Amino acid sequence: MQRKGKHNPILTPYAKSLRKNMTKQERHLWYDFLRQYPVKILRQKVIGKYIADFYCASARLVIELDGSQHFTYEGRRYDFKREQFMKQLGIQTIRYTNNEVNNQFEAVCADIHFNIEKLMR
Repeated sequence: MQRKGKHNPILTPYAKSLRKNMTKQERHLWYDFLRQYPVKILRQKVIGKYIADFYCASARLVIELDGSQHFTYEGRRYDFKREQFMKQLGIQTIRYTNNEVNNQFEAVCADIHFNIEKLMR
């Protein structure tokens, strides 16, 4: 039986596939900000039975980018369960819409930086 929060090897191939097929917004955030960030951030990180878009272990922070599927009833319910799971592991989640990444990129980057700095204190 898998320990809560432990890496789930069954999801690894799917996570690799997601890394190769990032959305336009994920690619933009990764290549234009997170990849060179001075604190290590991982893409499509398996955490328990979930795959986080981005994960900063030093800050215990998950960064999620939300497309339209996240705004349905089912999507909001799934996200709530997922955030509760992360919270039980001591991991905070921050979310940005694809629209925010497209139209307010600098503000998204500044907010991510602020959250990482705050959580690493």
